Amino acid sequence: MNAVQTHDERARLGAVRRYEILDTPPEGCFDRVAAMAATIVGTPIALISIVDSDRIWFKSHHGLGVNEISRVPGLCASAILDGKPYIVTDALNDPRTADNPLVTGDFGLRFYVAAPLRTKDGFNLGALSVLDHTSHGIDGEHVQLLEDLAAVVMDQMELRSSARSAVSDLSTALDRAEMMGREIDHRVKNSLQFVAGMLDMQSRGAANLETSRALDIAASRVGTVARIHEHFYLDEQVETTCAHQYARRLVGDLELAIGGVSILLAGGPTPISTILVMPLGLIINELVTNAAKYGARAVLVEVSGAGAGVRVEVSDNGPGLPNDFDPETSKGLGMRLIQLLIKQHNGALEYGSSRQGGARIVATLG
Repeated sequence: MNAVQTHDERARLGAVRRYEILDTPPEGCFDRVAAMAATIVGTPIALISIVDSDRIWFKSHHGLGVNEISRVPGLCASAILDGKPYIVTDALNDPRTADNPLVTGDFGLRFYVAAPLRTKDGFNLGALSVLDHTSHGIDGEHVQLLEDLAAVVMDQMELRSSARSAVSDLSTALDRAEMMGREIDHRVKNSLQFVAGMLDMQSRGAANLETSRALDIAASRVGTVARIHEHFYLDEQVETTCAHQYARRLVGDLELAIGGVSILLAGGPTPISTILVMPLGLIINELVTNAAKYGARAVLVEVSGAGAGVRVEVSDNGPGLPNDFDPETSKGLGMRLIQLLIKQHNGALEYGSSRQGGARIVATLG
């Protein structure tokens, strides 16, 4: 026997692939429809079948213990030739089925009724069918109910397809949003770098040392924010980033910018929310530049996790903190900035002496 094919078989198989239903695991909604069809018509077997190029695959097989059969003897291949139900009440005496191996062989098929699974654009993917080993009739009402159940099967398949499309559209939208966010970070970085450069130029031409120093500090802070946006642009993650990887890039930039100070980074991979990256970067910038400002020539920065937050410890070999040091009453803009960032993110601040006799400050962001 040759496999029966529709006149638009290539397009029909394209529709089958479009629904991505083949070889999917069993699903309760389809199994319930098959069981209902068998109960309504009074048959021991009901199938939800999809006709592939060389096989008939069963999405649901109520009363039958096989997942697929060859397309050649399968009656479903004939049932999809038009949009009407395919009705065989006495297969042994029906010229369409009398020679079919499923009828003449051990399976002993005698009764077969199938309602095509028809797509909105007119392709028959397969059929909802009921089978029996005994010949008997079927009334028009039951045939109509079988067609209604076949429509329910197609509704389920359409919902699956729509859900996949929605997920795909959402994924595309998220990708576009991510690309836009990266582009914004890139442009903000360029603008901030320009501002930092202008402040640096202004500091060199300042009339007095105090003004020059203030402009240098401002340029450093703007530059730090620019580096944060640059690293957002480089990182792949949107909601989280690696604090250690970000700190490594920032420390490298600071070492080049400050000059004459060795800055080492310790710690391991530490995933954090991108919300914490900005305050983390500013705190590292303030503590490292302060250490250099007061004479340190070696600075150790250690970044680690702290629950859902991050902990950064900066220690140096400088002269150490003054005996009356109190971050709460400090008049320095940098320490006030650190205090503000810590309060905004439910953090904490510790301070004391380092092993090298210099300053040691630990900031935790929640």
